[in-house]
Amino acid sequence: MTDAVAKILSHYSSDNPGTRANLVRLLDNGRLGGTGKLVVLPVDQGFEHGPARSFAVNPPAYDPLYHAELAIDAGCNAYAAPLGFIDAVASRYAGELPLILKLNSHDSLSGEKDPIPGLTGSVSDALRLGCAAIGFTIYPGSAMWREMYEQLRELAEEAKACGLVVVVWSYPRGTALSKAGETGIDIAAYAAQIACQMGAHIVKVKLPSDHIEQDAARKVYESEDIPVSTPADRVRHVIQSAFNGKRIVIFSGGSKQSDEAVFEEIRAIRDGGGFGSIIGRNSFQRPREHAIKFLHTVMDIYTGAID
Repeated sequence: MTDAVAKILSHYSSDNPGTRANLVRLLDNGRLGGTGKLVVLPVDQGFEHGPARSFAVNPPAYDPLYHAELAIDAGCNAYAAPLGFIDAVASRYAGELPLILKLNSHDSLSGEKDPIPGLTGSVSDALRLGCAAIGFTIYPGSAMWREMYEQLRELAEEAKACGLVVVVWSYPRGTALSKAGETGIDIAAYAAQIACQMGAHIVKVKLPSDHIEQDAARKVYESEDIPVSTPADRVRHVIQSAFNGKRIVIFSGGSKQSDEAVFEEIRAIRDGGGFGSIIGRNSFQRPREHAIKFLHTVMDIYTGAID
Protein backbone atom coordinates (compact mmCIF):
# COMPACT_ATOMS: atom_id res chain seq x y z
CA MET A 1 0.00 0.00 0.00
CA THR A 2 1.34 3.44 -0.90
CA ASP A 3 1.73 6.14 1.72
CA ALA A 4 -0.99 8.20 0.01
CA VAL A 5 -3.55 5.41 0.23
CA ALA A 6 -2.51 4.44 3.77
CA LYS A 7 -3.03 8.04 4.92
CA ILE A 8 -6.53 8.17 3.44
CA LEU A 9 -7.42 4.78 4.90
CA SER A 10 -6.34 5.94 8.37
CA HIS A 11 -9.28 8.35 8.36
CA TYR A 12 -11.74 5.44 8.09
CA SER A 13 -10.57 3.40 11.08
CA SER A 14 -14.12 2.82 12.38
CA ASP A 15 -15.11 0.92 9.24
CA ASN A 16 -15.01 -2.84 8.95
CA PRO A 17 -12.33 -4.68 6.96
CA GLY A 18 -14.63 -5.25 3.98
CA THR A 19 -15.37 -1.55 3.55
CA ARG A 20 -11.73 -0.60 3.99
CA ALA A 21 -10.71 -3.23 1.44
CA ASN A 22 -13.20 -1.82 -1.06
CA LEU A 23 -11.88 1.69 -0.47
CA VAL A 24 -8.42 0.39 -1.32
CA ARG A 25 -9.92 -1.32 -4.39
CA LEU A 26 -11.16 2.04 -5.63
CA LEU A 27 -7.96 3.92 -4.75
CA ASP A 28 -5.61 1.31 -6.23
CA ASN A 29 -7.32 0.80 -9.59
CA GLY A 30 -6.42 2.39 -12.92
CA ARG A 31 -3.80 4.89 -14.00
CA LEU A 32 -4.16 6.84 -10.74
CA GLY A 33 -3.90 3.73 -8.57
CA GLY A 34 -1.92 4.39 -5.42
CA THR A 35 -1.76 8.18 -5.86
CA GLY A 36 -4.66 8.99 -3.54
CA LYS A 37 -6.52 10.57 -6.47
CA LEU A 38 -9.67 9.32 -8.22
CA VAL A 39 -11.19 9.76 -11.66
CA VAL A 40 -14.55 8.00 -11.90
CA LEU A 41 -16.75 7.59 -14.99
CA PRO A 42 -20.44 8.06 -14.06
CA VAL A 43 -23.17 7.27 -16.57
CA ASP A 44 -26.53 8.00 -14.96
CA GLN A 45 -27.44 10.67 -17.52
CA GLY A 46 -29.58 8.35 -19.66
CA PHE A 47 -31.94 8.03 -16.70
CA GLU A 48 -31.54 11.59 -15.46
CA HIS A 49 -31.71 13.50 -18.78
CA GLY A 50 -32.92 11.01 -21.38
CA PRO A 51 -31.11 8.91 -23.99
CA ALA A 52 -31.03 11.37 -26.90
CA ARG A 53 -29.79 14.27 -24.77
CA SER A 54 -27.12 12.02 -23.32
CA PHE A 55 -25.93 9.79 -26.16
CA ALA A 56 -27.01 11.11 -29.58
CA VAL A 57 -23.86 13.24 -29.91
CA ASN A 58 -21.81 10.00 -29.72
CA PRO A 59 -24.14 7.13 -30.77
CA PRO A 60 -21.89 4.24 -29.64
CA ALA A 61 -22.63 5.46 -26.10
CA TYR A 62 -26.19 4.08 -26.30
CA ASP A 63 -24.55 0.68 -25.62
CA PRO A 64 -23.84 -0.04 -21.92
CA LEU A 65 -20.69 -1.98 -22.85
CA TYR A 66 -19.24 1.17 -24.40
CA HIS A 67 -18.98 2.90 -21.05
CA ALA A 68 -17.39 0.02 -19.15
CA GLU A 69 -14.83 -0.43 -21.92
CA LEU A 70 -14.13 3.31 -21.95
CA ALA A 71 -13.56 3.30 -18.18
CA ILE A 72 -11.21 0.32 -18.44
CA ASP A 73 -9.26 1.57 -21.47
CA ALA A 74 -8.91 5.09 -20.02
CA GLY A 75 -7.73 3.68 -16.68
CA CYS A 76 -10.51 5.14 -14.52
CA ASN A 77 -10.64 4.17 -10.85
CA ALA A 78 -14.28 3.09 -11.10
CA TYR A 79 -17.51 3.16 -13.09
CA ALA A 80 -20.82 4.37 -11.59
CA ALA A 81 -24.30 3.82 -13.04
CA PRO A 82 -27.89 2.82 -12.20
CA LEU A 83 -29.00 -0.79 -12.00
CA GLY A 84 -29.67 -1.43 -15.70
CA PHE A 85 -26.27 -0.36 -16.98
CA ILE A 86 -24.39 -2.12 -14.16
CA ASP A 87 -26.45 -5.28 -14.67
CA ALA A 88 -25.54 -5.21 -18.37
CA VAL A 89 -21.76 -5.15 -17.79
CA ALA A 90 -21.00 -6.64 -14.38
CA SER A 91 -20.59 -10.25 -15.46
CA ARG A 92 -18.56 -9.48 -18.55
CA TYR A 93 -16.06 -7.27 -16.72
CA ALA A 94 -16.09 -8.98 -13.32
CA GLY A 95 -12.88 -8.15 -11.48
CA GLU A 96 -11.61 -5.76 -14.16
CA LEU A 97 -13.34 -2.58 -13.00
CA PRO A 98 -14.64 -1.46 -9.58
CA LEU A 99 -18.36 -0.72 -9.88
CA ILE A 100 -20.53 1.80 -8.01
CA LEU A 101 -24.26 1.07 -8.13
CA LYS A 102 -26.47 4.17 -7.95
CA LEU A 103 -29.38 3.20 -5.68
CA ASN A 104 -31.62 6.16 -6.48
CA SER A 105 -32.41 8.07 -9.64
CA HIS A 106 -34.44 11.04 -10.85
CA ASP A 107 -35.84 11.66 -14.33
CA SER A 108 -36.46 14.93 -16.15
CA LEU A 109 -40.06 14.14 -17.09
CA SER A 110 -41.57 15.72 -13.97
CA GLY A 111 -41.22 19.39 -13.12
CA GLU A 112 -41.06 19.13 -9.36
CA LYS A 113 -39.38 22.12 -7.73
CA ASP A 114 -38.47 20.17 -4.60
CA PRO A 115 -37.05 16.95 -6.03
CA ILE A 116 -36.62 13.56 -4.44
CA PRO A 117 -35.13 10.64 -6.40
CA GLY A 118 -36.81 7.26 -6.47
CA LEU A 119 -35.15 4.14 -5.12
CA THR A 120 -34.05 2.16 -8.20
CA GLY A 121 -31.56 -0.33 -6.74
CA SER A 122 -30.69 -2.10 -3.51
CA VAL A 123 -27.69 -3.13 -1.43
CA SER A 124 -28.43 -6.74 -2.36
CA ASP A 125 -28.22 -5.74 -6.04
CA ALA A 126 -24.80 -4.22 -5.38
CA LEU A 127 -23.59 -7.38 -3.67
CA ARG A 128 -24.99 -9.64 -6.40
CA LEU A 129 -23.20 -7.61 -9.06
CA GLY A 130 -19.86 -7.52 -7.24
CA CYS A 131 -19.85 -3.76 -6.68
CA ALA A 132 -17.30 -2.02 -4.48
CA ALA A 133 -19.72 0.75 -3.49
CA ILE A 134 -23.23 2.10 -3.54
CA GLY A 135 -24.09 5.60 -4.73
CA PHE A 136 -26.93 7.78 -3.48
CA THR A 137 -28.09 11.29 -4.42
CA ILE A 138 -29.40 13.80 -1.90
CA TYR A 139 -30.74 17.27 -2.69
CA PRO A 140 -30.03 19.54 0.30
CA GLY A 141 -32.42 22.47 0.03
CA SER A 142 -35.33 20.38 -1.22
CA ALA A 143 -38.48 20.33 0.91
CA MET A 144 -38.15 16.53 0.70
CA TRP A 145 -34.83 16.50 2.55
CA ARG A 146 -36.05 14.51 5.56
CA GLU A 147 -37.13 11.49 3.52
CA MET A 148 -33.89 11.47 1.50
CA TYR A 149 -31.71 11.68 4.60
CA GLU A 150 -33.61 8.88 6.32
CA GLN A 151 -33.34 6.67 3.23
CA LEU A 152 -29.60 7.34 3.04
CA ARG A 153 -29.10 6.56 6.72
CA GLU A 154 -30.77 3.16 6.36
CA LEU A 155 -29.00 2.24 3.12
CA ALA A 156 -25.60 3.40 4.39
CA GLU A 157 -26.00 1.29 7.52
CA GLU A 158 -26.87 -1.77 5.43
CA ALA A 159 -24.08 -1.16 2.90
CA LYS A 160 -21.42 -0.71 5.58
CA ALA A 161 -22.55 -3.87 7.35
CA CYS A 162 -21.94 -5.69 4.05
CA GLY A 163 -18.50 -4.14 3.56
CA LEU A 164 -19.44 -1.68 0.81
CA VAL A 165 -18.26 1.90 0.36
CA VAL A 166 -20.88 4.69 0.45
CA VAL A 167 -20.64 7.42 -2.20
CA VAL A 168 -23.00 10.38 -1.87
CA TRP A 169 -23.91 12.79 -4.66
CA SER A 170 -24.73 15.93 -2.63
CA TYR A 171 -26.45 18.35 -5.01
CA PRO A 172 -28.23 21.34 -3.42
CA ARG A 173 -31.52 21.99 -5.15
CA GLY A 174 -35.05 23.11 -4.28
CA THR A 175 -37.32 26.05 -3.61
CA ALA A 176 -35.24 27.10 -0.60
CA LEU A 177 -32.35 28.01 -2.91
CA SER A 178 -31.85 30.38 -5.83
CA LYS A 179 -30.35 28.99 -9.04
CA ALA A 180 -27.04 30.69 -8.22
CA GLY A 181 -27.28 29.30 -4.70
CA GLU A 182 -27.16 25.71 -5.94
CA THR A 183 -23.43 26.14 -6.60
CA GLY A 184 -22.69 28.94 -4.12
CA ILE A 185 -19.59 28.35 -2.01
CA ASP A 186 -21.45 28.40 1.31
CA ILE A 187 -24.04 25.93 0.02
CA ALA A 188 -21.49 23.61 -1.63
CA ALA A 189 -19.46 23.47 1.58
CA TYR A 190 -22.65 22.84 3.57
CA ALA A 191 -23.67 20.06 1.16
CA ALA A 192 -20.29 18.37 1.60
CA GLN A 193 -20.59 18.63 5.39
CA ILE A 194 -24.10 17.12 5.33
CA ALA A 195 -22.94 14.16 3.23
CA CYS A 196 -20.04 13.52 5.60
CA GLN A 197 -22.33 13.73 8.63
CA MET A 198 -24.60 11.19 6.92
CA GLY A 199 -21.72 8.72 6.83
CA ALA A 200 -20.42 9.08 3.28
CA HIS A 201 -16.97 7.70 2.59
CA ILE A 202 -16.77 9.59 -0.72
CA VAL A 203 -18.65 12.83 -1.44
CA LYS A 204 -19.45 14.19 -4.89
CA VAL A 205 -20.24 17.90 -5.19
CA LYS A 206 -20.28 20.46 -7.96
CA LEU A 207 -17.41 22.90 -8.36
CA PRO A 208 -18.60 25.99 -6.43
CA SER A 209 -18.85 29.60 -7.53
CA ASP A 210 -17.98 32.62 -5.38
CA HIS A 211 -21.68 33.34 -4.78
CA ILE A 212 -22.75 33.31 -1.13
CA GLU A 213 -26.42 32.41 -0.74
CA GLN A 214 -27.14 32.79 2.98
CA ASP A 215 -26.92 36.15 4.70
CA ALA A 216 -25.91 34.52 7.99
CA ALA A 217 -23.10 32.69 6.23
CA ARG A 218 -21.96 35.83 4.40
CA LYS A 219 -21.35 37.58 7.71
CA VAL A 220 -19.04 34.76 8.83
CA TYR A 221 -17.20 34.56 5.52
CA GLU A 222 -16.54 38.29 5.74
CA SER A 223 -15.73 38.53 9.46
CA GLU A 224 -13.39 35.52 9.36
CA ASP A 225 -11.94 36.54 5.99
CA ILE A 226 -12.44 33.06 4.50
CA PRO A 227 -10.72 33.04 1.09
CA VAL A 228 -13.15 32.18 -1.71
CA SER A 229 -12.03 34.45 -4.55
CA THR A 230 -10.37 31.78 -6.73
CA PRO A 231 -11.59 28.34 -7.77
CA ALA A 232 -8.70 26.73 -5.85
CA ASP A 233 -9.67 28.71 -2.73
CA ARG A 234 -13.22 27.44 -2.99
CA VAL A 235 -12.14 23.84 -3.49
CA ARG A 236 -9.89 24.17 -0.45
CA HIS A 237 -12.81 25.41 1.66
CA VAL A 238 -15.07 22.54 0.53
CA ILE A 239 -12.32 20.05 1.45
CA GLN A 240 -11.94 21.79 4.83
CA SER A 241 -15.71 21.45 5.34
CA ALA A 242 -15.46 17.69 4.71
CA PHE A 243 -13.95 16.96 8.12
CA ASN A 244 -10.83 19.00 7.38
CA GLY A 245 -9.84 16.76 4.47
CA LYS A 246 -10.50 13.47 6.27
CA ARG A 247 -13.22 12.47 3.83
CA ILE A 248 -12.71 11.96 0.10
CA VAL A 249 -14.34 14.73 -1.95
CA ILE A 250 -14.52 14.50 -5.73
CA PHE A 251 -15.99 17.10 -8.05
CA SER A 252 -18.55 16.78 -10.82
CA GLY A 253 -17.52 17.37 -14.42
CA GLY A 254 -20.86 18.96 -15.33
CA SER A 255 -22.13 19.54 -18.87
CA LYS A 256 -19.82 19.21 -21.85
CA GLN A 257 -17.18 21.93 -22.19
CA SER A 258 -14.03 22.43 -24.24
CA ASP A 259 -10.99 20.40 -23.25
CA GLU A 260 -9.10 23.41 -21.94
CA ALA A 261 -12.06 24.66 -19.86
CA VAL A 262 -12.23 21.28 -18.11
CA PHE A 263 -8.44 21.17 -17.64
CA GLU A 264 -8.58 24.58 -15.94
CA GLU A 265 -11.14 23.21 -13.50
CA ILE A 266 -8.98 20.14 -12.87
CA ARG A 267 -5.99 22.37 -12.05
CA ALA A 268 -8.14 24.27 -9.55
CA ILE A 269 -9.30 21.02 -7.93
CA ARG A 270 -5.71 19.77 -7.74
CA ASP A 271 -4.36 23.06 -6.37
CA GLY A 272 -7.17 23.23 -3.81
CA GLY A 273 -6.40 19.75 -2.48
CA GLY A 274 -9.35 17.96 -4.05
CA PHE A 275 -9.23 14.18 -4.36
CA GLY A 276 -10.32 14.00 -7.99
CA SER A 277 -13.21 14.12 -10.41
CA ILE A 278 -16.26 12.20 -11.51
CA ILE A 279 -16.59 13.03 -15.20
CA GLY A 280 -19.52 11.75 -17.28
CA ARG A 281 -20.72 13.86 -20.19
CA ASN A 282 -17.29 15.38 -20.73
CA SER A 283 -16.03 11.83 -21.23
CA PHE A 284 -18.63 9.78 -23.10
CA GLN A 285 -19.91 12.65 -25.26
CA ARG A 286 -16.48 12.85 -26.90
CA PRO A 287 -15.45 10.31 -29.57
CA ARG A 288 -13.79 7.33 -27.92
CA GLU A 289 -10.15 8.02 -28.79
CA HIS A 290 -10.59 11.69 -27.93
CA ALA A 291 -12.21 10.72 -24.62
CA ILE A 292 -9.32 8.43 -23.68
CA LYS A 293 -6.74 11.10 -24.49
CA PHE A 294 -8.84 13.67 -22.62
CA LEU A 295 -9.11 11.48 -19.50
CA HIS A 296 -5.39 10.69 -19.59
CA THR A 297 -4.66 14.42 -19.58
CA VAL A 298 -7.00 14.90 -16.60
CA MET A 299 -5.15 12.14 -14.75
CA ASP A 300 -1.74 13.58 -15.66
CA ILE A 301 -2.78 16.98 -14.27
CA TYR A 302 -3.75 15.34 -10.99
CA THR A 303 -0.42 13.54 -10.68
CA GLY A 304 1.56 16.61 -11.72
CA ALA A 305 2.93 14.85 -14.81
CA ILE A 306 1.73 17.91 -16.72
CA ASP A 307 0.71 21.32 -15.42
